[in-house]
Amino acid sequence: MDKLLVTGPCQLKGSVHISSAKNATLPILAAALLLPYPVTFTKIPDLMDVGTILKLLQSMGVKVTKSGDEIVLDASHLENQHADYSLVKTMRASVLVLGPLLARYGVASVSLPGGCAIGARPVDIHLMGMEKLGAEIQIENGYIKAKCDKLKGATVTLPFPSVGATENIMMAAVLAEGETIIENAAMEPEIDDLADFLIAQGVKIEGAGTSRITIHGMDIKKLKAPAKPYRVIGDRIEAATFIIAGIMSGGDVRVEGFNPKHLTNVLDTLTKMGANLELGNDFVHVKKSSRLKGAIIDTAPYPGFPTDVQAQMMALMSVVDGNSVVTETIFENRFMHVPEMARMGTKVTIKGNSATIEGVESLSAAPVMCTDLRASAALILCALVAQGQSEIQRVYHLDRGYEKIDEKLTQLGAKIERVKG
Repeated sequence: MDKLLVTGPCQLKGSVHISSAKNATLPILAAALLLPYPVTFTKIPDLMDVGTILKLLQSMGVKVTKSGDEIVLDASHLENQHADYSLVKTMRASVLVLGPLLARYGVASVSLPGGCAIGARPVDIHLMGMEKLGAEIQIENGYIKAKCDKLKGATVTLPFPSVGATENIMMAAVLAEGETIIENAAMEPEIDDLADFLIAQGVKIEGAGTSRITIHGMDIKKLKAPAKPYRVIGDRIEAATFIIAGIMSGGDVRVEGFNPKHLTNVLDTLTKMGANLELGNDFVHVKKSSRLKGAIIDTAPYPGFPTDVQAQMMALMSVVDGNSVVTETIFENRFMHVPEMARMGTKVTIKGNSATIEGVESLSAAPVMCTDLRASAALILCALVAQGQSEIQRVYHLDRGYEKIDEKLTQLGAKIERVKG
């Protein structure tokens, strides 16, 4: 396994361009299963999770062709509708092939998914949505076995605004008979992006970005290939990570290539803490500011504070003045970074789903281990400002969702060395 050696403290300076969003790329690539023609994408991020879903699609018979920064997926003729455990076990987003396969072929066999160990994250809502559209579903030997004669549009009210379930139901509804309405739908920007991709294929979708989405089912023969390659939105979680890195290091960093409106809650919180930020249409410029003060945040579905930025924010809160409180409302096991951060000198007390963070003057280097994707980023942030050299182990978690983060930080002046395992 690779590890990172990070020597701090450092002061980041310069510009960094944000990659396309992992959490938007995965469902959009899965949506290619709906299409009876090749579709072209540009600037697809080079991530472990992206590689996994491409292997999964190839295992079903999708032809994948890469040329420069473009990639073509051709699902004209699939050989099977089976998503094997050997691929699905490493990534929860693999379950997103369920809706497209059911819609197009009337049958799907998908292994129950894996991913980061941050909580149960059951797929019950996904399955409920498919059943509402007319699918018959059984769980056998660790696999979701689904079939239908023809999916039919329905009103699906989600008990929780699950992003993955919203995406899966949207894709299933594209080729369903009639109109599908998703109530209490997720409102994340990644939902908007999936809708934009489907609309580019000729699908009629209304309400994406709101809690009520309407998808008008259509005949597969009426889908049409768009004239130009599709570009996925910039990764708001990666952007937040670099913004926080700039603030923690007392640096001057321009974070480019994403929509700051997708981070309104995070940016408002940082500004209230004392961060000096300049916002543009597609960038945030982090300017040197005085030592920040603590804050109180609760994670929540969009447009609330994103759970995927919780760990990074706790890293920042560890080196501000005063105390902060973070309450995690989305996942029940997302404080696994706390014991590792404590090795660097952070002071965090956990009670139930809340963490109280006492700001300290400085952190010290230590060997630490990544436990999940966003925890990995939090450990790097702490290492950037800690005195001495930190050894960060198990960075394969990091490589699942951050494209060349060590190289990007190095370009900003960080001292990072990747040691191949």
